[in-house]
Amino acid sequence: MNSAFSFKISLTESGGRLDQMVSERMDFLSRSRVAGLIKEGCILVGEKTQKPGYRIRPGDEIRVFLPREADVSRPGAETLSLDVIHQDRQVMVINKPPGLVVHPGAGNPSGTLVNALLNFDPGIRGVGGDESRPGIVHRLDKDTSGVMVVARTPAAFEFLHREFLYRRVQKRYLALASGEIRESSGRIDLPVGRHPKKRKMMMAGLPGGRSALTLWQVVCRYGRSTLVEVELKTGRTHQIRVHFRALGYPLVGDILYGFKRKKKHRHSVLGRVEAMAERQMLHAWNLSFRHPFSGKRMEFSAPLPRDMESVLSSLDQSLETGTTTGASWISS
Repeated sequence: MNSAFSFKISLTESGGRLDQMVSERMDFLSRSRVAGLIKEGCILVGEKTQKPGYRIRPGDEIRVFLPREADVSRPGAETLSLDVIHQDRQVMVINKPPGLVVHPGAGNPSGTLVNALLNFDPGIRGVGGDESRPGIVHRLDKDTSGVMVVARTPAAFEFLHREFLYRRVQKRYLALASGEIRESSGRIDLPVGRHPKKRKMMMAGLPGGRSALTLWQVVCRYGRSTLVEVELKTGRTHQIRVHFRALGYPLVGDILYGFKRKKKHRHSVLGRVEAMAERQMLHAWNLSFRHPFSGKRMEFSAPLPRDMESVLSSLDQSLETGTTTGASWISS
């Protein structure tokens, strides 16, 4: 066995499927991979094996044993551009550009962040329990940009995994939401789960969803759109995108969760901005975590990518003179 993890199920987590819960807790493992591990006896509930669809109960102790397997499809090293913010013997912090998939999977067998990491640091291979995702302790969606931390050693991987698991990592994002949010700040406390009909989507407010908490504050209002700073207290799939759709303010450029815009609005300021945005306007701008070796808290930030800067600049031009702009706040 390569790595072992354990955790207990809280009252708010009960009722969900075993395979789904483990995949969400250990987000470097896909749900299909978790189902395979369950069937192989590598995931136990207490001392017993259960089916992937087992409904977890409060107090259940889940134990996960991750074997090092020689037959797992191993991604290859590829010479791809990599924006490294920080590196030492234990961790690497990178600024992921929009459009880059984090790890190989269905439809993306190569050209991913993992392929670039293996070229930059061949020693990262085998770090973690899934050889298709070496060093990956958390993820960003393909079209979300920003700061990610990668583990370079098995010890760093297990430490960082537990830091994320117990919510000791601070994750802050900048998001451009459609519509004018009148409140200055707020919290979204809605469970998130798989959409009952559209399997590629998540949905907020589902009775069987996982607990999810998002804190936000307004940075700048542009009339028909609002720039917000978001802090994630949990890390559910598509959490920010799903939560802001639930509020009625889907992110600008979000094809999956955005509302269909009426033809008469296509030539409005927001309509023109929506046309400029080729992806959801979401950027993981700041990440703070404890270093696996020293225990010292470290903090890293990444500037806005050009496409998001262009969208905000276009909106800035529509503001009245004297208004505090989002761009000036970011550069301050």
